[in-house]
Amino acid sequence: MKSLPTRRIALSAALAAVALALSACGGGSSPSSTSGGDTSLSAIKSKGEIVIATEGTYRPFSFHENGAGPLTGFDVEIAQAVAGKLGVKATFQETQFDGIFAGLDSKRFDTIANQISINPERTAKYDFSAPYTISNGVVVTKSDNNSINSFADLKGKTTAQSLTSNFYKMAVDAGANVQSVEGWAQAATLVRQGRVDATVNDKLTYLDYAKSTPDSGLKIAAETTDKTQSALVFRKGSTELKAAVDKALTDLRADGTLAKISQKYFGADVTK
Repeated sequence: MKSLPTRRIALSAALAAVALALSACGGGSSPSSTSGGDTSLSAIKSKGEIVIATEGTYRPFSFHENGAGPLTGFDVEIAQAVAGKLGVKATFQETQFDGIFAGLDSKRFDTIANQISINPERTAKYDFSAPYTISNGVVVTKSDNNSINSFADLKGKTTAQSLTSNFYKMAVDAGANVQSVEGWAQAATLVRQGRVDATVNDKLTYLDYAKSTPDSGLKIAAETTDKTQSALVFRKGSTELKAAVDKALTDLRADGTLAKISQKYFGADVTK
């Protein structure tokens, strides 16, 4: 009478062993399917669009013409050209900068086009395309100022700087006396009026200003050797999408499109 329960126990144990073995096999296959599961490009191709985050208030990179016109700008046109090479539509989602990376993380969009600079902290968490903007810091003075030709020449001079910018530190490190301003527009005005000797800022900011104000009477007196590179940003693991975008940028550089867009906004090629 005890043999039947014993057989049932043995059968149950055997079935449990089989189930465990199957479970182990299934578990072993999951990393393989994950590693081969990059759908970053195929998902975009499938829906026929790439959703791009941008601020929309960051002239000349991403803004509305006359405040209420269509979204345009350097980064916007670069992203549209890349989308064209991918064979999909560029759909923009305007997002405040302080939430732009969180939106990428939560898959609200596929990439960011908003002059995102490449740095070690960001590359640890995100994938970046090849850079499409290369810039550096510059010292801007009046055109007739011949006393400043390098950052070292700022020692003892007065510069106008926003106290929250990286360029403030550059000016202080060079030995300049800093007068606080709210931003580039105020700094440029003080330099033009001769109330300060110079201002340190990003080269792209100066080029945009010089193009829209050709009679400004200002010049670049010195430049940093360190370069800042900006690129499109993707979620980590978007290998196929990054490769496709990199190829698109290579083609756009080769056919002159990147240089043409850059000349339109800056009067110079800032893409190389």
